[in-house]
Amino acid sequence: MKTIISITLILTLSIASVFSQDISGDWSGKTKRGDKEITFIFNIKQENGKYSAIMNIPTFRISGMKPAVTTFTNGKLTIDGSNLGMSYIADFNSELQQFEGHYKEGGIEMALNLKKGALEVADQRRPQEPVKPYPYYEEEVMFPNKEANISLAGTLTLPNNKGKFPVVILISGSGPQDRDETFMGHKPFLVLADHLTKQGIGVLRFDDRGQGESTGDFGSATTEDFSKDVLSAIAYLKTRKEVDKKNIGLVGHSEGGIIAPLAANNSNDVAFMVLLASTGISGAELSVIQSKTLRQFPVKDEKAYEENARKAIAIVTSDKSESEIKTELIAHYDNFLRPILSDLNVPEKNINAFISNQVNTSIKPWSRYFLQYNPADEIEKLQIPVLSLNGSKDTQVNAKINQNGIRQALIKGGNKDYKILELENLNHFFQECDTGKMDEYRKIEQTFSPIALKEISSWVLEHIN
Repeated sequence: MKTIISITLILTLSIASVFSQDISGDWSGKTKRGDKEITFIFNIKQENGKYSAIMNIPTFRISGMKPAVTTFTNGKLTIDGSNLGMSYIADFNSELQQFEGHYKEGGIEMALNLKKGALEVADQRRPQEPVKPYPYYEEEVMFPNKEANISLAGTLTLPNNKGKFPVVILISGSGPQDRDETFMGHKPFLVLADHLTKQGIGVLRFDDRGQGESTGDFGSATTEDFSKDVLSAIAYLKTRKEVDKKNIGLVGHSEGGIIAPLAANNSNDVAFMVLLASTGISGAELSVIQSKTLRQFPVKDEKAYEENARKAIAIVTSDKSESEIKTELIAHYDNFLRPILSDLNVPEKNINAFISNQVNTSIKPWSRYFLQYNPADEIEKLQIPVLSLNGSKDTQVNAKINQNGIRQALIKGGNKDYKILELENLNHFFQECDTGKMDEYRKIEQTFSPIALKEISSWVLEHIN
């Protein structure tokens, strides 16, 4: 009996020690979604008694993601990435010395175990990505957004560190992005910056607020907030002696294309603008279109589905309190989405997760602002040269519908210097593609069509004063 008591005491003390220990360091593991193996690495730090985490997903070449809250209590690790649309909750297995839990993102849930240490990951560099040493000047920079009290970190590339050069600011699309706009294993902004700099055009690209080396809270920010980050980037460039201050331009991709006009209309220092896969219609209309074209399940009545999608938008954009909107939205989705998914034999657990994700995403400040924002209103005010490029096989932003909106806004505003071009067989990321569907991005080795790259650089060079 004495031996049993001793073993029990030792085990109890061991577990208590684990629960109170510092878990700082890298924790990594692999999981599967379908036949795709995905590697996760969480770098956990403890400072002043509080934990924080940086999430990296090497499989998709994503790094520097900063979940909002990380806690470790009584052997339970909770990484709350509600600002990123993800979470990881796990219990510590003292026998195996690993965390065992589940990673959730949107309606996806995957079992994920983490062990101490970082896993080796094979180099997944795509063919177009430049290799150092570069034939131009590169500098890591930081600049403040004083109004938001944050610091933004980025990379400035210049043809040379002597002389004065035109410089463009690259503005990323929706969702938390790093300075290279890393997505689906590609780094389009790295490839674009390399191309432009080799053509004699400087480039400033930076991590979104709250991402990579930039500070701030991405999850609480709106499109308007991001436009102020761009204004801060412009202010920073004006302090650099190597920058031709009369030739600072904006290049915005996807949401970046609707951020750019907002920034330009609040600055006297933007000389020209390039819109890449930008929208030209209201966020509400775009959302209705995407709810039908990107939907991953069939419906019997498309007209009724659209009506209910519009009703959901009306609820989200009402003047009611967040709690009232959330309550109404849950009730609406229970009456509207739940029957559709139930008829398709989707498990109730998955339906609940899907609806919860839809509601939580919809009530975020970004969503409420975006649904009420029409970029055409800002594009109409632009009196600077504008280039608009869209891919003909873009399934996220329909080229014809959105370029028509951009064109009509420019005509209405009396802009005399613009070019609108639909590029054949290119997708949302300007890759040469077969279908243009999102699941194809990762499979394509090309990061950025040379045709699109040439259109951008040639047009910019033509419009430098």
